Amino acid sequence: MSEGLERTNFIWDAIDEDLKNGVCTKVHTRFPPEPNGYLHIGHCKALVTNFSTAEKYGGLCNLRFDDTNPAKEESEYVDGIKNDIHWLGFDWNGGLYYASEYYQQCYEIAESFIQRDLAYVDELTSEQMREYRGTLSQPGRNSPWRDRHIEESLALFRGMRAGKFPEGRYILRAKIDMSSPNMNMRDPAMYRILYQEHHRTGNDWCIYPMYDYAHPLGDALEGITHSLCSLEFEDHRPLYDWVVEHAGFRQPHVDKHGDLSHGPRQIEFARLNLTRTVMSKRYLRRLVEENYVTGWDDPRMPTLSGLRRRGYTPAAIRNFIERIGLSKADSIVDLAMLEYCVRDDLGSTSARVMAVQKPLKIIFSNWDENKTDHLMMENHPEHPEMGTRNVSFGKEIYIDADDFMEDPPKKFFRLRPGSEVRLKGAYIIRCEEVIKDESGQIDHLICSVDLDSRSGSPGAERKVKGTLHWVNADENIPIQLNLFEPLLKSEDEIDEDIDKKDFISQLNPDSKQIVKGFAEKSLETAKIGDTFQFLRTGYFCKDRDSKTDLDVYNLVVSLKDSYRPMK
Repeated sequence: MSEGLERTNFIWDAIDEDLKNGVCTKVHTRFPPEPNGYLHIGHCKALVTNFSTAEKYGGLCNLRFDDTNPAKEESEYVDGIKNDIHWLGFDWNGGLYYASEYYQQCYEIAESFIQRDLAYVDELTSEQMREYRGTLSQPGRNSPWRDRHIEESLALFRGMRAGKFPEGRYILRAKIDMSSPNMNMRDPAMYRILYQEHHRTGNDWCIYPMYDYAHPLGDALEGITHSLCSLEFEDHRPLYDWVVEHAGFRQPHVDKHGDLSHGPRQIEFARLNLTRTVMSKRYLRRLVEENYVTGWDDPRMPTLSGLRRRGYTPAAIRNFIERIGLSKADSIVDLAMLEYCVRDDLGSTSARVMAVQKPLKIIFSNWDENKTDHLMMENHPEHPEMGTRNVSFGKEIYIDADDFMEDPPKKFFRLRPGSEVRLKGAYIIRCEEVIKDESGQIDHLICSVDLDSRSGSPGAERKVKGTLHWVNADENIPIQLNLFEPLLKSEDEIDEDIDKKDFISQLNPDSKQIVKGFAEKSLETAKIGDTFQFLRTGYFCKDRDSKTDLDVYNLVVSLKDSYRPMK
């Protein structure tokens, strides 16, 4: 079990107390995403919390799709969510369910609520309902139809079910307390009329249950013991408990699995917020539909499909979720912490290779035109079991243009006229001459090679301060590097005069940059999804947009680390 799962938290303390007091005899959780988009990093906190809690207690975790709003749901998202959960290393050992499976039971329970005078059919418009609802400082007012006869409400509700009325004509509301200080308890809606084909039930239904009614019933019907959710549902907990209690699930009973149950208990935790990251599914959908990104799996997107394509690993994401822990207080986590976890995981698993982003050619004056040297380089300095690779060295090579300056500042330990540097795994070279084109731009460098300084030879002991990565100019692979920054501007770039809700105005125009360069020949066998550390640059993952004549690599994370974990 990972380090994060060995630590306790307030949720596990509460579960321990429930088990000790006999409130439940096992632990059964669920992850209930709505299939109206792809999962993003924000969902991972609830996902990991529910699945990991079930793992810790040897219990069960269900996957239940909250498909109560057919207008926004697609089977594409159902498949995507399943793939994301499996990719993270979890499985729904408690079963796969859909809220739509309980439509008939929800309907029957709603009828029983009407028969017990716990619900009524209302005909206020949505605008009137907002007016009657009151405010945080003023109580609401009863609807004129709140005291409608039970038989009349029941007949109207059955008429709604039969499709006799247009959308918006009637709505079923719970009869609770219009003066409650909790706005969610002021006769909340339970059912609305909606003539919309459902992705699973087709046109079988023309009334659909509201989330706050269907969700607790789904938990109760499945035998869920602990409903773990984000803090935004804390104010909904009294309604959650009201539905569970009045549906009869708070009385001790044997659930569908044969276990003693007192009904589900809702426990909330703070949601995950990341700096410079869009965490609203509605906003992410807008980015896709308005072509600010190339799709839900654009490597800049915080969706799991986007992070997977970029090169993030399941281990890194789970480690990140465990590191931030669970609390009741909302906070914003620095994106650098997530990047640290990715860097930490890839550091031990990714082979090291050389690639140049801004190629600057070097021609060696004292190297034979037809001579090619073959150098053996380690794939990982700390893991010899990862083996070695053959890298060729010839008369012409490329280095990164940023590694050369004609008139450098002090403490510039890379290449400059008259200076020496070591080429990684190869020789010490000296810059002898700078060749420029007609416009005065540097075209290439003439350098000499210390032939006795080859790595691994006796002469290699001579020390110089700078070491550069390089690529053979005659044997290499053309590459395109997609360099990424966060989708949102940094805090000091945000215009405070612009409404922060208009997140489009806060998009970072430099979130993606494309450069073309060369990589060493050993990458010709790399597969889509393979990740490497490009020396002195960062971790890169081969993208599916690669072509026969051009390999495309996405920047996973740079080597620069601004996050410092607590010791």
